[in-house]
Amino acid sequence: MNRQLVPVQALLTDGSVVSVCELGPGDVMALLDLHRSLPLEDQYLRFFSTSPRQLEDFVRRMVSPDEPHHVVIGAYRDDRLLGAVSYVVGEDPEVAEVALVVSHAEQSHGVGTLLLEHLVSLARGRGIRRFTAEVLMMNFKMLRVFTDMGLVWTVVPEDDVVHVELGLDPSDRYLDAVAEREAKADVASLSHVLRPESIAVVGASRSPGSVGHVVLRNLVEGDFTGDLYAVNPHAKSVAGVDCYGSVAELPETPELAVVCVPARAVPGVAEECGRRGVRALVVISSGVDAEELMKPVRVHGMRLVGPNCLGVSTSAPGVRMNATFAAHSTLPGHIGLVTQSGGVAIALQEELRRLGLGLSNLVSTGDKLDISSNDLLMWWKNDPETRIVALYLESFGNPRKFSRLAREVARHKPLIAIRAASSEAGQRAAASHTASTATPSVIRDSLFQQAGVIAVDSVPELVDAVMALSTQPVPGGRSVAVLSNAGGLGVLAADACVRHGLKIAELSDATSKELSRLAGPAASAHNPVDTTAVVGVEEFARCLDVIGADPAVDAVITVTVPTALGDPTAGVHALAGTPVLAVRTGQTERLDGGIPCYADPARAAAALALLVERGEWLDRSHEVTRQDRVDLGTARGIVTRNPDGWLPPDEVVRLLKAFGLPVLGGTLATTEEHAVAAHRAFSGPVAMKAVADELLHKSKSGGVVLGVEGDTAVAEAFRAFRERFGDRLRGVFVQPMATGGRELLVGVAADPKFGPLVVTGLGGVDTDLIDDRAAALAPLSTADADDLMRGYRAAGAVLAETDAAAVRDVLLRVAELAAELPEVTELDINPLVVTGGGCLVVDARVRVAAVRPTDHFLRQLRRTR
Repeated sequence: MNRQLVPVQALLTDGSVVSVCELGPGDVMALLDLHRSLPLEDQYLRFFSTSPRQLEDFVRRMVSPDEPHHVVIGAYRDDRLLGAVSYVVGEDPEVAEVALVVSHAEQSHGVGTLLLEHLVSLARGRGIRRFTAEVLMMNFKMLRVFTDMGLVWTVVPEDDVVHVELGLDPSDRYLDAVAEREAKADVASLSHVLRPESIAVVGASRSPGSVGHVVLRNLVEGDFTGDLYAVNPHAKSVAGVDCYGSVAELPETPELAVVCVPARAVPGVAEECGRRGVRALVVISSGVDAEELMKPVRVHGMRLVGPNCLGVSTSAPGVRMNATFAAHSTLPGHIGLVTQSGGVAIALQEELRRLGLGLSNLVSTGDKLDISSNDLLMWWKNDPETRIVALYLESFGNPRKFSRLAREVARHKPLIAIRAASSEAGQRAAASHTASTATPSVIRDSLFQQAGVIAVDSVPELVDAVMALSTQPVPGGRSVAVLSNAGGLGVLAADACVRHGLKIAELSDATSKELSRLAGPAASAHNPVDTTAVVGVEEFARCLDVIGADPAVDAVITVTVPTALGDPTAGVHALAGTPVLAVRTGQTERLDGGIPCYADPARAAAALALLVERGEWLDRSHEVTRQDRVDLGTARGIVTRNPDGWLPPDEVVRLLKAFGLPVLGGTLATTEEHAVAAHRAFSGPVAMKAVADELLHKSKSGGVVLGVEGDTAVAEAFRAFRERFGDRLRGVFVQPMATGGRELLVGVAADPKFGPLVVTGLGGVDTDLIDDRAAALAPLSTADADDLMRGYRAAGAVLAETDAAAVRDVLLRVAELAAELPEVTELDINPLVVTGGGCLVVDARVRVAAVRPTDHFLRQLRRTR
């Protein structure tokens, strides 16, 4: 068995970086030193003896390439082996015995759990399903490590030994435990970037127009609370800060270095910083050789922001760090902002500043060779200073981890993202209707919707959403009341609400009566409410209170204009539990009391719609449950027997039935006689479908004949297929005719980065005539499935006449199939015939391909390019 000797870097709980790799013969001495350095107590707990016999032979056998059933993974720091974990496969190829040893000095730093996570991932990829171990009952630390892993485990005590068994399936509990450990380690490492006690600006030029000069000046003028140094061999001081000739000459080791030197010099500066013990770098310079930069970053265990970035800032009183070259500092606040684009960062910063909204952190990731939005989500998840997270992402490094992180953060804090390109250009030609739907934008939007990320398309939209989310409660529903002193603008506001999927609330008779009393007989007391231009500030405020008290009202939009008779804007105020958004023609601003005020009714309605969507997402259950009547063993056997290409129709039927899907079924006939016999077995008219090489869409290509009855007609249809497709014909699938009903499409398209996408929409001939589909990423919760089956334009009409519960069940089962079998790269159920009494899969195609096992949730830093 080939050893995976190329190391990956990962973080321990204290934020330090270690190299994790599969060990080989070259690691024998390091393994021996590790074991021999153990105190007697640790040796006894590991080997049940204080003097293990033939230790050298044992170690050499564990790492020998001649022992394919032995696997060892180790963690190194500075060429010193901190710990090792191993497994040995026994008679059952799916079961292995596991053992762990960690240097006494490194225990309680997370080495053991990190190594076990990597061993679990490696073992799963090699077909191992369970780990076993024998642990002394007095070895509380080892038992605690197994407990903390989050895997399903059983223990059987026997005398002074505990027999442990660990299931290796990556359940939500296990992934949550891994994520919690990763967040703890990541936050510890990011503290060197976002809360440093000392900073050195390398390349701090005396020229006021240079980036290095501006960064240093911003740190000085921002009153950075820590120690500040400048590196410039040609100056004694810059911006009042003493200069030193090199990083090595600094009087103390800075925690963070901001690098503003020419691109060709950056790798050398990074190496110098690493040797000095700098913990993190922010590289502003652009045009840097990524591979050359990452070498010293990884060798010395540093974290990196950039290169090609604006920089970072933190407004916390204990830090006050503005390590950017932005023209203005950010206001202190509670918005965490991460963006790949420096220009977008500046635009957002300036607009938020104008509105009096401040940032907790700004991180411009630039080329994001190391620190990415995933890292920042882990930081902001538990950061009390951050209450809203804003993102601008041009690409996803690990979208599946992003989705899981975003979903967790969004439960507690709003996440807002500006949509941008998410991957390379999409498929220009697809083999199925499902695959043609799986464009990058569709996949990205599905991820955002399911993860609770509020998606917008521009900087102004993001700012509008932030204003609403930072000051207003989430509404309890979609019913909106509009209160205005200008009737026409009130009508425009109501129209905008409807366009954005909101409802115009039906005010009660008591509410309308009170409004008429307050605003006078000339007012319109029905929604949208027009108080007329003569209403005063006090009366307008009381009208707002009356509307807010109506149980039918979930939110209020006020629209006010100044007239010669007065301006009721000052009467707009907050309501307990009910969001209020104001409109005042002109410039977007914030009113007294923090009420967000928009320049146009349409912008207010759009922002309110985003508030409503967040409330609905929070009210949903996001739990993914396993379906009953699923035979995974049979399903995995089918994809194993057919490792590549489109499955034969009979295997498709077996696969779908293994997941409990209602399949019509049929017989694959390879001769006329066989087709006739199949027809007789079904005792009624049949559908005949050609199975031929490169035949993707049967109906278009003349590969389907319906309602065939009688032996002669069946034989003639078979011969017609043979004449039409010639040597390409592999057989004819004979099925009983399905009863009439609405025809839908349900499919799966696999994306190597984002995972499987489940698609549904109109099926049958409508698929080719009307491009009307919805999509969501697997796996699906019940709420996800409901959103999916209602997500295409014709869904309302379809569900009104069909069995919605049966459609939901099909979607959930197809999603589970996609999640459990990554080998299924494409699936088309078309049509799925749906009636008022259930569903029936009439035709389906499944394509499989060998896939390399990938653990998207494994704890590791980005690999060196």
